[in-house]
Amino acid sequence: MASRSGANRPVITMRSTEGTGSTYTTTKSRRNTPDRLELVKFDPVLRRRVTFRETR
Repeated sequence: MASRSGANRPVITMRSTEGTGSTYTTTKSRRNTPDRLELVKFDPVLRRRVTFRETR
């Protein structure tokens, strides 16, 4: 019997570390990346790439 479709891939919110309030939403695998995710993404307020960190 298969598990629920979204049980291992929750939707997470990524918030800019520069304090601009910009956010991205994405999904992640709980099995492969159990700790908080950090990605370099484009911040439209600053108009440059900055680090975005997973919020809970």
